[in-house]
Amino acid sequence: MDPLILARAQFAANITFHILFPTITIALGWLLLFFRWRWLRTHDGAWLAAYRFWTKVFALSFALGVVSGITMSFQFGTNWPGFMEKAGNVAGPLLGYEVLTAFFLEAGFLGVMLFGHGRVSERIHMMASFFVAFGTTVSAFWILALNSWMQTPAGHEVIDGVFHVKSWAEVLFNPSFPYRFTHMLLASALTCTFLMAGLSAWQLLRGQAERSAPKVLRVGLTVAALLIPVQIFVGDLHGLNTLHHQPQKIAAMEGVWETEKGAPLLLFAVPDDKARTNHFEIAIPKMASLILTHDADGEIKGLNDFPDAHPPAAPLFFAFRVMVGVGMLMLLVSWAGWWMGRRAGWAPQRLSRGLLWVLAGMTFSGWIATVAGWYVTEIGRQPFIVYGLLRTADVAATNVPSSMIALSLALYVTLYLALIVAYVSVLKYMAEKPEDVIQPDALEQAKGRAAAALAKGSAT
Repeated sequence: MDPLILARAQFAANITFHILFPTITIALGWLLLFFRWRWLRTHDGAWLAAYRFWTKVFALSFALGVVSGITMSFQFGTNWPGFMEKAGNVAGPLLGYEVLTAFFLEAGFLGVMLFGHGRVSERIHMMASFFVAFGTTVSAFWILALNSWMQTPAGHEVIDGVFHVKSWAEVLFNPSFPYRFTHMLLASALTCTFLMAGLSAWQLLRGQAERSAPKVLRVGLTVAALLIPVQIFVGDLHGLNTLHHQPQKIAAMEGVWETEKGAPLLLFAVPDDKARTNHFEIAIPKMASLILTHDADGEIKGLNDFPDAHPPAAPLFFAFRVMVGVGMLMLLVSWAGWWMGRRAGWAPQRLSRGLLWVLAGMTFSGWIATVAGWYVTEIGRQPFIVYGLLRTADVAATNVPSSMIALSLALYVTLYLALIVAYVSVLKYMAEKPEDVIQPDALEQAKGRAAAALAKGSAT
């Protein structure tokens, strides 16, 4: 098989696995800070139990995210050496800042957040929780700045085939960055809130955590119900930006082969890249132009206007519809769930078991939507690695045998599948045995307070 295809598949497998965990931790850090604040305001033990439980989920997710991120970085050297040779002046500092942020803010203060309650003051512990949440967001800032620059490059000059920075402000705040960064933060929030709602629903179905689970369920559904309409609005703005800067990506997403005005919205089709047409179309006339240009007779450029410089249509077409379809389902479930929960007064015994089963079934729906959206973003940039300027094929390693790439790809996929199964299994165990998870924290807190009191007594 073509080494380029194998190398792309290997990186795709790695990024697919890696993105699952930052998508949780970016938003979870801020929700943990909210739980911590609610505990300080109310001294309701349910909030403290929720904080302790979800801190463990954060730590587990953070660990897998760090490990998979390091592995992904290695692939720049093994499979894509030309990328750093040509774009390293841009990518290197941004990746370096992300690593510094992750390790100095997230990893540094995570230890205090996990093990410091009862050993440090409430103010210091609250501050540690804030810096962990802030660190996850800043890490996302650097990564998405780089990814957005690769999609809409700006602030650089090319000398002898090598990119050099002319303006860091233009590199960081390139044309697509505000939309991509906001879209990703909202995706993280929705992924996290459905994870919270799903695990809480499972706990209630199993008769566990009946004090804290309803509170977490309420927070999850409320935040999701509020943010999904915002995500739809931001997604529309992001689509307009993409239409302006990457029209061939939009054409592939919508299955448009010939430039046309009043393009129909294809609800279903089977794009055929070889025949350069669609089969089995089900369409709404002029709706694609109305959505994408806000004009029913707006023009959408077709893929045939970009010979040898456009992404494959089928993967983008289906991935985009998976993302939108799951998003619409999340909107329906969050609104219906919030309304039913409010009518039940969020009392565990009054919550509909049907609702709880639906929420439990959608625990990882955010993962599906996020991965589908990420595929749209990344496959949609092809055949370029830096859009319009540097082709993916030009930076791939040429001295790595296909057999070696295929072997490492198989090992990666096997390991990642095993880790996903282990991760979900651990979350299930934690949800079913929450006391086993948070009890050690309570004991450690009591020991810490006793030690502090003893030290204070000895000093006096």
